[in-house]
Amino acid sequence: MKNNLLPQRHRGAEFSLCLCVSMASLLVVVGCSTVPYTKRHSMMLVSEKEEKKMGEQAYAQVLKESKLNTDPEKLAMLRRVGERLAKAADKPDFKWEFNLIEDDKTVNAWCLPGGKIAVYTGLLPTSQDETGLAVVMGHEIAHALARHGSERMSQQMVIQTGGRILSIVTGAQSPLARDAFNKAYGVGTQLGVALPHSRGNESEADHIGIILMAKAGYDPRKAMDFWKRMEAAGGGKDDPMRKFTSTHPSDKDRQKQIEKDLPEALKFYKPI
Repeated sequence: MKNNLLPQRHRGAEFSLCLCVSMASLLVVVGCSTVPYTKRHSMMLVSEKEEKKMGEQAYAQVLKESKLNTDPEKLAMLRRVGERLAKAADKPDFKWEFNLIEDDKTVNAWCLPGGKIAVYTGLLPTSQDETGLAVVMGHEIAHALARHGSERMSQQMVIQTGGRILSIVTGAQSPLARDAFNKAYGVGTQLGVALPHSRGNESEADHIGIILMAKAGYDPRKAMDFWKRMEAAGGGKDDPMRKFTSTHPSDKDRQKQIEKDLPEALKFYKPI
């Protein structure tokens, strides 16, 4: 009853404060997750169960809509590398799957939650052999182990909620000022939070990935050779503005970081 006696601007501020408290309470309830190997703490608003369910659904849809390459030699290599990396990852709750998608124009691979992996044929000329493939697949599996996808989803949930709160907080301002503020918030979030965070995820996946390939019996020093080939194939990616707005580190930057991470990875390396 007392709240109704407050001036309109005060009621709006009080409501926005309640939203902030509610969001903070949600973060406390869900808690944090610890990334393996790096021990970094990350916020998670998505459960592992839900994450895996979404991964399975997405993977089934991709396989349904894609042309799969069934070349016995290529598929055997892919699955041989995948099984060794899966063993190194030590995730008995994952239901691993490895498939090769026929698409020579796509130089890519990914691992969805639960161990659902796809490699595109366009990656094979650059990966060249099992070790090169282990670099990429180790990196993608690292994303799944670190739960980077769910972390980004959680981040976006907070950003969207923050945007709504800011709209309420600035509600007393003119429409023009409010629109300008919301646009500034969007740009600031994209460059200041989302992209650097994503680049951090990529560097973390490189770090964990070379440890996984080392544990699987692949020489982590060969990761440098793979990224040099990627650099040669990709062209000029070191423009400062492009680096600032890119979600991935430049090939040169990631080579420097991998070089720093190699001593740790080599501790796990035992040739098979």
